[in-house]
Amino acid sequence: MSEASREAQKQLDRIVALGYPDVADMSAASFRALARPLIRALEDSDLGSDILLVPTRELVSPESLIARTSINRMAGFTTMPPRDIASFLPQGGFEPPEGPFYLVIEPHTGTCYVNREPDVARKLIDSDERIPLTLEEGLAIATQHPEWLLEKNGFNLLGSRSNDGRVPSIWMSQNAPRLGAVWPNSRHTWLGNAFCMARRGISLFC
Repeated sequence: MSEASREAQKQLDRIVALGYPDVADMSAASFRALARPLIRALEDSDLGSDILLVPTRELVSPESLIARTSINRMAGFTTMPPRDIASFLPQGGFEPPEGPFYLVIEPHTGTCYVNREPDVARKLIDSDERIPLTLEEGLAIATQHPEWLLEKNGFNLLGSRSNDGRVPSIWMSQNAPRLGAVWPNSRHTWLGNAFCMARRGISLFC
């Protein structure tokens, strides 16, 4: 196995242990089988371990996922109702690749864009030839790397937006990961604007 396939397998093991198959309403074996083609395709890849394995919302709806994150045994939480969370959809150009799972390449919490209004940060990310993360991808960071919220910063997820213009955000609150939202013209000293360098679905490895 390559470094990338080992990392993807480790991340798959983690979300299975956290109960993602239950959210998807299927057995753990069936859930793992959906990821197998992508992980197998990584066996000849030189991507390395700086990747995120992301299930699409068609497979796992995002509403309950923040509660499956934790830091120091403190479970993640949100004060937003499920309907509100479901309203944060990928914006044009940031839709995920096809397939039940895909990869985010070189994810980052956007420390270099801390304390920037989302609309301003979006322009900076575009000019730097980076890609803003979506809600699902931010939840994947909080699930696979919750320590980043402590060691780096909380983050806005500019690749998703609700109909009223808000963008989802994840940060530390009450010693736990919290999912919330901010307005596009607001700035916060504790929030970066998360990005990645690329997304890849199974079709790009075939």
